[in-house]
Amino acid sequence: MSSWDQRQTLPLPRQAAFAARLSLPRPSEALKRIGGLLSLGALLAATLAVVLAASAGPSVLVPRSSQSFPGWVAGPLHGLIGSLSLTPKALQLDVSILVVAMMLPYLLAIITARALPARVVVIAVVALHVILLLSPPFQLTDMFNYLGYARLGALHGLNPYSHVFAETSHDPVYVFTTWRNLTSPYGPLFTAITYPLALISLPVAYWLAKTATVIASLVLLALVWQCARRLGRDPRTALVFVALNPIYLIWALGGFHNDFFMLDLSMAAVVLVLDRRDRAAGAALAAAVAIKFTALLLLPFVLLATPSARRRLRVLEGAGAAAIPLLALSVALFGLTIPNLETQSTLLTSYSVPNLVGDAIGAGGGAPWLLHLADVGLALTVGWLLVRNRDWISGAGWATLALLVSLAWLVPWYVVWALPFAALGTSARLRRWTVAMTVFLMLTFVPWTPVLLAEHHIGTMNGPAGAASYAREGALQR
Repeated sequence: MSSWDQRQTLPLPRQAAFAARLSLPRPSEALKRIGGLLSLGALLAATLAVVLAASAGPSVLVPRSSQSFPGWVAGPLHGLIGSLSLTPKALQLDVSILVVAMMLPYLLAIITARALPARVVVIAVVALHVILLLSPPFQLTDMFNYLGYARLGALHGLNPYSHVFAETSHDPVYVFTTWRNLTSPYGPLFTAITYPLALISLPVAYWLAKTATVIASLVLLALVWQCARRLGRDPRTALVFVALNPIYLIWALGGFHNDFFMLDLSMAAVVLVLDRRDRAAGAALAAAVAIKFTALLLLPFVLLATPSARRRLRVLEGAGAAAIPLLALSVALFGLTIPNLETQSTLLTSYSVPNLVGDAIGAGGGAPWLLHLADVGLALTVGWLLVRNRDWISGAGWATLALLVSLAWLVPWYVVWALPFAALGTSARLRRWTVAMTVFLMLTFVPWTPVLLAEHHIGTMNGPAGAASYAREGALQR
């Protein structure tokens, strides 16, 4: 017997032999590639199916479509599958099952992303964006509110921070708006850049706004790709984690929300910090805050990423220098009025965490004292994350998840605030919790959920806090 054969017959230690018996063969690269391609195909097919259903005719999938559903809203795919023969309940159930089922190919795509050619991933992401561009805005959209505030100011000469849609009920956008007695909660920079849309016809403004939102999403994903490369991460995995998330597709991009513009500037700040262009990073972050105040949460983590006092000072210098013209623009257009952030913070969604906790402990839902406690918890969490001082990108992601948990008004597309940081950070636990938040928000906001709970007489808004929130929301929407 040769020495090689002798080595082959040496007994293994018991634990090693046991592990060897239990080990499973890893999937080959070819098998992973096939799984990845199937997952991309499934997401494309599911997204197209939802878009075709929404485009077919007035339905619960498209806000205000029962009141008005002109061809320029329905889009070029209108009537491609004919009119839907499903009852509203059947449509709600079918779409809900389809959207929830999208989680499976999404998770498979994350697992197999490294086996896919980068070009294939990028083409699939762009194709999804094109499909969604052709769709009418999905459930829970604010698209027409953006156009309404622009027309309120630029066309009718009324300050959107002190006037409401109800004062211009003759405007053609009025029938599509949802918050008719709410002054604008959107940042002054975003409101200012929408003003030119008021000077053109509503259908053209609508399509320009949709196109700009889709481009903003693609810019965000390009920035995520660049960040991943700078950090030594696989950009395909980061891109898939963000872009193929079902909430990103159906509620955020499909609803054409302005969060992408804020996230573009926030992620630009991250790229600039990684490139040690600290003043430019501060300026980008200031502009992000002027789009949506939520971006301010990133500032302490950007400062954490610049450990020297000199670099931190440069970040603050850049933010201050950008704030001066932004403030001047705001005062010139809107005077001393500011976005209405207070009203929405007093409203509740049925499945926001404070409301669920308040309902569970018998406090009547999200009572004011519970909302204040949630704010304190958020502040303490951010402080702890800053003291911990490990990965600042993961810290920003954890802080964003903590913000979502604290919000009284929680809607599904807010999870996109956390997705880029979870994709780029070093924390696998953060990614798991971000996926868990995605599942939670998806299950609580798909169209079938309120139908199912109503059939079983289950509600989380039956207490005093919920009743008060419903009353305020009804007054704002009338």
